[in-house]
Amino acid sequence: MADEPVGQGPIHLELRMGPKLTRPVPPEVTEALLSAQITATAGERGGFQMAFDLTKRGAIIDRLLPEGFFDPRTRVIVTAAVKGTPIVLLDGLIVRHEVGASNQPGQTTLTVTGEDLTLLMDLEERTDRYPNLSPWQRVTRILTKYTDYGIEADVVKEKILQPPNAQHRVDYQTGTDLQYVTDLAQANGYVFYLIPGPFPEVSTAYWGPEKRIGTAQHALTVNMDVNSTVDQLTFAYDGTAREEPQARWQDPTTRTSTLLAQPDISPLRPPLGKRATPALKRKTLSGTAKKDRAQAEAEALARAATTADAISGSGSLDVNRHGYILQPRQLVGVRGAGVTYDGEYYVKSVTHNLRPGSFQQNFTLTREGLIARSGTVRP
Repeated sequence: MADEPVGQGPIHLELRMGPKLTRPVPPEVTEALLSAQITATAGERGGFQMAFDLTKRGAIIDRLLPEGFFDPRTRVIVTAAVKGTPIVLLDGLIVRHEVGASNQPGQTTLTVTGEDLTLLMDLEERTDRYPNLSPWQRVTRILTKYTDYGIEADVVKEKILQPPNAQHRVDYQTGTDLQYVTDLAQANGYVFYLIPGPFPEVSTAYWGPEKRIGTAQHALTVNMDVNSTVDQLTFAYDGTAREEPQARWQDPTTRTSTLLAQPDISPLRPPLGKRATPALKRKTLSGTAKKDRAQAEAEALARAATTADAISGSGSLDVNRHGYILQPRQLVGVRGAGVTYDGEYYVKSVTHNLRPGSFQQNFTLTREGLIARSGTVRP
């Protein structure tokens, strides 16, 4: 759906709300919507904020607000229809609302703030045990609790398999499901996040490596006169971002300590740049000596991979000018920034800023090296 061109057509928003199952909001709510901001980031919980106009005798302030229509835990779904093709931008829950009263006409507003459905996994602390279950199996078992919200699990087996053995070790969970699933992801160099859609009330909980393979989205073009599709792009090379992890493992039988070899991060981070940036820092990992060797190796791989992105980019675009809705957590090409920074990047985050007649996006990009691996990008 990211390939649907929007440059020649209008963008229509649909707002659905309800306690669990949702329905389109009354026309008074849609007409009162002043703005919506929706943020999606790889490995983090998504969030949103919407502002509504409150008139003195409007339906929101007189009836809907007192009835609890905007109360916390109310489900909110935002869909952008592009030339008739709907794209679900948000499936989340309200956590807070504020009313700002003003003496100025038209300045009294209702601001609604919320987070995506992974909030459900962070509301209750649990204590659980997982005998003879590897990390991906534990995650799969946890995610089955949330299917009644239309959440489907997409779980990828860890790159370094960690066969469980209850005779030696039983893994316990303390804290919320979200904390535990996120900790397991970080320990394996993975990310965990929610992908809304493709239809309202359906979403995917993804646990796996960042998706840095496949067909890239249409290129972000800068500094090419009338062909430019991005207002501005800024790039940075942080020499201290990348780390070389030092991990030791102790054989429980011989008590011999071994320094683990530096891991190959390409299974988790397929290279996007031709010239890899060097690691200027060394990081000694604590606690790996007493873990199973596979767990120690997974931690070293995770640390090397998650700190690899020394190159970052940021910018903003007008969706109608760009011609496409930029999707987070996928690849995108860049052209017009020069030999050093052209090429493909991973879209780390996107913030959708919607107002009547306007659809702007702010975004951040990352990769591990300089110079494009290919001489062309998808236009």
